[in-house]
Amino acid sequence: MSDQPVGSDRAALWAMAHAERAALAHDLAELDDEQWGRPSLCGSWTVEDVLAHLTAAASVGRVRWVTSVLSARFDFDKHNERRKAEHLGKTPAETLALFRAIIPSTISAPGPTAAWLGEVVVHAQDIRRPLGLSYTPSIEATTAVAEFFASRDFTVPGHTLVEGLRLEATDGPFATGGGPPVSGPTIALTMAMAGRVAYCDDLSGPGAAALRDRVLERNGGTA
Repeated sequence: MSDQPVGSDRAALWAMAHAERAALAHDLAELDDEQWGRPSLCGSWTVEDVLAHLTAAASVGRVRWVTSVLSARFDFDKHNERRKAEHLGKTPAETLALFRAIIPSTISAPGPTAAWLGEVVVHAQDIRRPLGLSYTPSIEATTAVAEFFASRDFTVPGHTLVEGLRLEATDGPFATGGGPPVSGPTIALTMAMAGRVAYCDDLSGPGAAALRDRVLERNGGTA
């Protein structure tokens, strides 16, 4: 199987990642301190923490990533915390400036480019949903990420979560699998595959409850 979704190449995937980073930077330009400190959908991290993590992901190349993971003894939470801390500014404005500087970056950890587009798409929504920001990533970007997540377990357990279900986007061409159908916006299907139970509320169909239960179980029974 190819490392990239059908119909996508590395240059196109990176162009979409750059566009989604730029859109996120635009959305965050006017946040106040309370909003920067608001809990995200990404575990215990705040909005500012997630943005710093995105900066780290686009700043730590493959060799340094391997070195960091080895020094953390394959504790990926420790690795992520260390790298995130390096890219937190003294103020939220500085954290945002650091993120803006990596918008055109093509630096990444080892792995398919679609995974790193997924990193941007998912974490941007981890930030936006708690803030009530209505921006939706492009259908081209979300479709590429949804195809990748459904095809394998790599950065997220997408393939395992949707095994035996039929996913059908209501706003784009994405469709995959067989079994009880689950339908909804492409971004909701993508975020559910990334383990974000909040987005299961945007899905419907005979298989929707099963998918929600799987995501909850994966998260230890918590939203």
